[in-house]
Amino acid sequence: MCGILAVIGKRLSEEKIGGLSKRMSHRGPDESDVHVTEEGYVLSHERLSIVDLETGKQPIQGTSTAWMIHNGEIYNHQALRNNELKHHTFRTTGDSEVIVHLYEEFGVDFLNKLDGVFSFVVVDGKDFIVARDPIGVKPLYYGTDDEGSIWFASEMKTLVDQCSSFAAFPPGHYYTPETGFVEYYTPDWFDYKKATKELDLSKIRESLIEATRKRLMADVPLGVLLSGGLDSSLTSSIAARLMKDSGQKLHSFSIGLDETAPDLVAARKVAKFLGTEHSEFHFTVEEGIDILKKLVWHLETYDVTSIRASTPMYFLSKGIKEKGVKVVLSGEGADEIFGGYLYFKNAPTADDFQKETIRRVQRLATADCLRADKSTMAHGLEARVPFLDKAFLKTAMETEAVHKLPKTYDGVEKYILRKAFDTPEQPFLPDEVLWRQKEQFSDGVGYSWIDELIAYASAKVSDEQMAKASEKYPYNTPATKEAYFYREIFHSHFPQENAAKTVKRWIPKWQEDLDPSGRANTSHVATNAKKQLEELAQI
Repeated sequence: MCGILAVIGKRLSEEKIGGLSKRMSHRGPDESDVHVTEEGYVLSHERLSIVDLETGKQPIQGTSTAWMIHNGEIYNHQALRNNELKHHTFRTTGDSEVIVHLYEEFGVDFLNKLDGVFSFVVVDGKDFIVARDPIGVKPLYYGTDDEGSIWFASEMKTLVDQCSSFAAFPPGHYYTPETGFVEYYTPDWFDYKKATKELDLSKIRESLIEATRKRLMADVPLGVLLSGGLDSSLTSSIAARLMKDSGQKLHSFSIGLDETAPDLVAARKVAKFLGTEHSEFHFTVEEGIDILKKLVWHLETYDVTSIRASTPMYFLSKGIKEKGVKVVLSGEGADEIFGGYLYFKNAPTADDFQKETIRRVQRLATADCLRADKSTMAHGLEARVPFLDKAFLKTAMETEAVHKLPKTYDGVEKYILRKAFDTPEQPFLPDEVLWRQKEQFSDGVGYSWIDELIAYASAKVSDEQMAKASEKYPYNTPATKEAYFYREIFHSHFPQENAAKTVKRWIPKWQEDLDPSGRANTSHVATNAKKQLEELAQI
């Protein structure tokens, strides 16, 4: 994974572009480079080396005149080399280079051949194409300056003082000067009426196993983020099985306020069951509060739930990187795909349920994907998300919605995912973890984290400020003192109106209390951490 920056239409010095690019040096601490084409187009790259450690430096030149920068991973790069691109000569053995060769072979009509996550820019003479992966796992922003030049970058902070207008690049789209924005990813499941497939538990299971297998591609140590919840525990279990025959030891990592945190207790059970090399990290509420300003700069959002959850993820990523691991698997996406958030239990109908899963998946780029990418990449750590594999999405999202409704199964959220991996003959997880209640990450690290954070933020914002909130912030007006507090921090970093408009707020539906914490849902049952610790000691 990396940070990319491109400027089309303005000739900048390598010193100038390099300085701007270094604002994202956390994304690529291993090496960096700049290339200026004959037309004056500028490409800059900050590299986190994961695949092809020796020759994978970017920008990468194609066969002749085309050049490329890429942030992401292309999991089918070897198959593309062996088939569609078998007559091409490559300069590297890395996954990224296939992009520029596909452009040379097919023009702009190659995006659906890619299996992976990406934000990239390819320039060829005066022509260029820019694209972002289907769900927006990898971030990308674009803007224009006062002279009409077009800018593209992995993070907004690189553009805000250079561009007069800017926005988030839409997922599943590409851009060329001739076509403008084109949506290339339009699967059938975008239409809720096409969720008509019969439930096939074995297909769901095998599809997720294959999605995880792809994401083990790395030339560096690999680990898993293990919260002890269903999603991260499943990806950890699958990875442990797949890596067992290779002789590699799987590293697992968890975080909480203290040893009684609900996630830490459950994660220990999973780690012991799987035999992973497990590491546990703690942080204090005071430490979390102290890094909020720096965290918002990294995240580029003021969304309440993103900041709450990103704080422990930021500390966890720091600890993981210090242990020498550069790639981790994560469970993002499962709650959106299967309606795992507790408010989904209140969906009025199966159609409403399906529409909401589609909306949530389509907005992942503004929420969980943004959080997972930026809080990990703040420390040069790459997070991979098997649940957002294109093939797995197709299998899960096209399954008839009635099979996913929690009310169909006595209120058990994500029932079909749990059932798909409920294999007593060769269990993937202990029953108490496989059927564990949903805990959102910001709750699972310890309930007092959110409670004390709300109290701190509320003490920092006066009633008078809240009364005038709509005057100061007419767009996405903060509804609580906590939200106002985060908005103030965001505004101190990014005061531009365009910056505020890149943010989408995460708000639950179908419940009276609209706080994004899972504990705000009336169906939430608090975890008895003391009892769980006693049970764990007996295992």
